[in-house]
Amino acid sequence: MNATITALELMAALSGERPPVLLDVRYRLGGPNGRPDYEAGHLPGAAYVDLDAELAGAPGEKGRHPLPDTEVFGAAMRRAGVRSDRPVVVYDGDKGWGAARAWWMLRWAGHGDVRVLDGGLAAWIARGGTLTAGESRAEPGDFTPAPGALPLLDADGAAALARRGVLLDARAGERYRGEVEPLDAVAGHIPGAVNAPTTENVTEEGVFRPARELAERFAALGAKPGAEVGVYCGSGVSGAHEVLALALAGVPAALYVGSWSEWSADGSRPVATGAQPG
Repeated sequence: MNATITALELMAALSGERPPVLLDVRYRLGGPNGRPDYEAGHLPGAAYVDLDAELAGAPGEKGRHPLPDTEVFGAAMRRAGVRSDRPVVVYDGDKGWGAARAWWMLRWAGHGDVRVLDGGLAAWIARGGTLTAGESRAEPGDFTPAPGALPLLDADGAAALARRGVLLDARAGERYRGEVEPLDAVAGHIPGAVNAPTTENVTEEGVFRPARELAERFAALGAKPGAEVGVYCGSGVSGAHEVLALALAGVPAALYVGSWSEWSADGSRPVATGAQPG
């Protein structure tokens, strides 16, 4: 099943017999809550999902965006109208990171039909899609999370994978190399990790690059079909976007949700700096 959907495909699906549930996951790292933007205008029928409060737990030793309590996540999805027997389409208004986190959470929790609107809100508007102001109230859903449908890494698992497989660091190159660190305790990367910035997954318009192009990009880094691949980022948000891009390229990958925000907070864990290994 394709992990993304175009604006035109979504318009057709919404007029079909089984229209998808729409989730608005507008989120910007370090920015204000996305609800005001949602209330100013969103896809008709879409419910707003708060990434910080509903797709992540409270910041702490497990990182800045650890996994949320399963009951909290399940209740949020049911409030938003998510049902086990209906497809779900998620979107945001920026780089696709928030939407990808929602996609990953729902897939990890066992929902079998979730897609990201490729290009997000801008693509919808560009294709003539209308917006609705205020809040759309969905009929309560019935989705109950069953975690484990996608592979998950903890800190020890990420360290081991970097030694035996391919561990991709999805952050910007300067953060990977340890030249700057605006958010976390220590600059650098997990020893053995390979840098693959999330921003290179998409075009300037925020649309995912063609699957063949993504496959070539990741293969050059060693992440190809048959390889054991894992991903981390700063706090498990842009890393989910990388897992999605890898899925489009035909490469399954595990996500280290705690990511650098968890790793760097533990002074006993080694830190590497500089360019790519090898």
